[in-house]
Amino acid sequence: MILSAYQFVDGVEIAPDSIAACADAIRAGGLMGLPTETVYGLGANADSADAVAKVFAAKGRPADHPLIVHLAAFDGGMSGVSHYAQQVPAFAQQLMSAFWPGPLTLILKRREGVGDAAAGGHATIGLRCPDHPVAQAVLSALRKPEAGQAEVWGIAAPSANRFGRVSPTTAAHVQTEFAELEVANGAPLPILDGGPCAVGIESTIIDCSRGVPVLLRPGGISAAQVEAACGRKLLSKEELLVLEQQGLEAPKASGTLESHYAPNAQVRLMDAAALQVALEVMGSTPLAAASAAVVRPMVALYCRSPFKTEPTRILQRRMTSDAAVTAHELFSVLREFDDAGVKLIWVETPPNAPDWDGVRDRLQRAAA
Repeated sequence: MILSAYQFVDGVEIAPDSIAACADAIRAGGLMGLPTETVYGLGANADSADAVAKVFAAKGRPADHPLIVHLAAFDGGMSGVSHYAQQVPAFAQQLMSAFWPGPLTLILKRREGVGDAAAGGHATIGLRCPDHPVAQAVLSALRKPEAGQAEVWGIAAPSANRFGRVSPTTAAHVQTEFAELEVANGAPLPILDGGPCAVGIESTIIDCSRGVPVLLRPGGISAAQVEAACGRKLLSKEELLVLEQQGLEAPKASGTLESHYAPNAQVRLMDAAALQVALEVMGSTPLAAASAAVVRPMVALYCRSPFKTEPTRILQRRMTSDAAVTAHELFSVLREFDDAGVKLIWVETPPNAPDWDGVRDRLQRAAA
């Protein structure tokens, strides 16, 4: 059930009735579809083990795979951080000041007995302060309840899709994923429509639990931006190996499995030369007019480079040369290809440049 988050088409004012309905659902131990600037989340009260269990069940997600907890932005999110984290290193505070609200998740040592289910039982917890007015309206309503209402410190909200599949970037994507999910008394999942997600891929994750900043997942905030903000270098793979040999293993974090973000179709990454050869092998014979209406393309192509062989039996989308724009549209493009029923998705390998790290990470995992 999609609820309009705005009273006006141009999004001038956030609809209080929709916000209140979703906040009430969270307080009652239910679930909701939550828009953020990265992707839509499947949200629940982060301090309710029963509510968090519903998230794991709906997604088909392993219960030891932690969820990111989303916090309200007032006071810089620090009251929420203090509720969940037992300590916050100085460099982590610098990152919060620089990027919150925004697409940055910090892994911190967790306070014992707080957010255990959301953390998957681990000693650390992932915290984020989303930069979306609708998400913040819900989070603020939960932190500033009316008389007689319970206070909720944070919303545990992994991406609102089946585990390992393509993340949703619109309310319609969430509704498609969970069309049959009933949350209470036969009611469908309430989904706040906050419009298409601005960033389009999940947050950058920085581990702050081992005394030094460690990049666990690239996203909308680059490694260079992180280093500039906290004045410290992210560890190299060799330095990480030393830490692990000392027993300081990396905490589990969302979206870091080898295979993730995968559409139904098989994804294959190829450089421009390999794509050209593949297109030549397929040939460029056009479909007959009569059969074109009934024969679906088996292959989809997502690329930046022009080709000598013009694909005629392939569903093609042009990849922009701008990394941020590609990130914004990536998951929607993969879903579009799935909706078309293709069996193979050929993707031109993203450039080996820092601003493409987030897109390249998602595509490598989708192709694993």
